[in-house]
Amino acid sequence: MWEIYDKLINGIPEDWKAEEVVRGSSYCYVKSNNGLGIAELSRYDYRMPMFTKNIEGSSLRELAVCVKSWNFYEAAVGLAAINAYYNNIEVARKAGVTIGDSMHVEDRIYDPFIMSQNEIRGKKVTVLGHFPHITTLLAPICEMKIIAGEIPQDDDYPVTAVEYLLPESDFVFIGSLSLIDKTFPRLLELSKNAQKVTVVGPSTTLAPLLFDYGVRDLSGFIVKNFDKATRMIKGAENGKIFSTGQKVSFKNTRIR
Repeated sequence: MWEIYDKLINGIPEDWKAEEVVRGSSYCYVKSNNGLGIAELSRYDYRMPMFTKNIEGSSLRELAVCVKSWNFYEAAVGLAAINAYYNNIEVARKAGVTIGDSMHVEDRIYDPFIMSQNEIRGKKVTVLGHFPHITTLLAPICEMKIIAGEIPQDDDYPVTAVEYLLPESDFVFIGSLSLIDKTFPRLLELSKNAQKVTVVGPSTTLAPLLFDYGVRDLSGFIVKNFDKATRMIKGAENGKIFSTGQKVSFKNTRIR
């Protein structure tokens, strides 16, 4: 079950350092090599953390191991460390991610739900987690089911429904928090018969190796305005994290 995590961790160069580590109220970030990796926080910190030492200045690969922690606050820092490498602008570009040159904010043309409206029409669609405007965008054109996020809403399915809904879905959207709570490998396994699996959210790791496990599209986020993003996460400035960079869609071009 740890295979995906181990490969992500081992893909980080040994000489990259965690220069700054900050955990705010909703997001955390890790700075490294002129890049900023972010991750959303998941509300479970009852287990003891793996590390109680000062982690700033440690190797990025060592810090990334925290993604395997069962203390999800700590695991979020581990995912942010992973993203500090794979979501680094230069690393992501070399991998094939299309990233604009401007410091522009959120670009709606890469919104995964807007992009998928034509192909999901009339299909069975399952979404793990809640996303803005999803009911308006998808519910009228497909057979959509939402599996509850951290705060369930009316008509949501319980998380145990994944065992029944995903195997019969044509399209599956998996929230990137699943990388933190460790459900990600099982969700991919359950979705293996879907026409398309998309990982969605600002915590999405833009690593090509995820395509080897059945993912067709990595719908993630690249931070461009580091100063603004760090101020927001620290609580020094209010606003949406998406205003600090660009949404991206990294597709598996090996599958047609």
